Amino acid sequence: MTSSADATDAPSPSPSPSPAEYRDVRAELEGLTTEAFRPEHSDIDRLPTLDIAQIMNGEDATVPTAVAAQLPNIAAAIDAIAERMGRGGRLVYAGAGTAGRLGVLDASECPPTFNTDPAEVVGLIAGGPAAMTTSAEGAEDSAELAVADLSALDLTADDTVVGVSASGRTPYAIGAVEHARTLGALTVGLSCNADSALAAAAEHGIEVVVGPELLTGSTRLKAGTAQKLVLNMLSTITMIRLGKTYGNLMVDVRASNEKLRARSRRIVALATGASDEEIEAALAATDGEVKNAILTILGAVDAPTAAHLLTKSNGHLREALTAVPHV
Repeated sequence: MTSSADATDAPSPSPSPSPAEYRDVRAELEGLTTEAFRPEHSDIDRLPTLDIAQIMNGEDATVPTAVAAQLPNIAAAIDAIAERMGRGGRLVYAGAGTAGRLGVLDASECPPTFNTDPAEVVGLIAGGPAAMTTSAEGAEDSAELAVADLSALDLTADDTVVGVSASGRTPYAIGAVEHARTLGALTVGLSCNADSALAAAAEHGIEVVVGPELLTGSTRLKAGTAQKLVLNMLSTITMIRLGKTYGNLMVDVRASNEKLRARSRRIVALATGASDEEIEAALAATDGEVKNAILTILGAVDAPTAAHLLTKSNGHLREALTAVPHV
């Protein structure tokens, strides 16, 4: 889900810096690992295409190792997020440019994958939905815009805000985290530079240092890949903790097209080993709810009983199964 204050209502981005301020920003950027120049690649445009592809592939191969170094911090953030969401809180991503788009992407994939309400996982991008396809890079300089966007969501202490910024210095992401903390919300700062302002502003700092990019400062490359991997973990493992899966099966999948309807039947088959006829009957009785259908088969209960047991277990299928006396 994307959200942003309307352009007519949102605060305007900060005025353009003076030449002296530009020098200060330039000096700040030059100190960032993600902005570092790679002289060994200064002639890359002269290389054969295959050579460039091999170099780029080699660069990408270093990203998982950088993510692995942050796994303890990622896990701690996930446990805190799941605890808040278990109380009815929301997960909100806030970023600009590539970082914002990745947050919106992750949020938009949660409803079809985990049958979440679109309001449960929200992606905010500086500049609003139009910034998904049209650059609105100036919007990233406004912390006030982030406050306006979060205010439109009526943020509460049960919510989580994840600021996403490769540099770790983006005012929009930092402003979102700082505002969220004033409201008692959980905050996470995801960046790709060590000792970042974003991580310092958040309760949980995740700094995946992937090093300089192949193209100087193009953080949609390794930094973007790292952010995608971490966002995958934040949402997926949180949903596992919330009972949205049964083992590694997506039992809360929303069957909104033919492919997903076929996947639903396959999931029920993998979970139960039931015949096609049993599966069709179970899905028909439960209005296509995969988790409920599995419980009717494995627990040998009717659809209303399955629904009741799942409600009592807060949607955790394993817990619901243990509540069936003869299972």
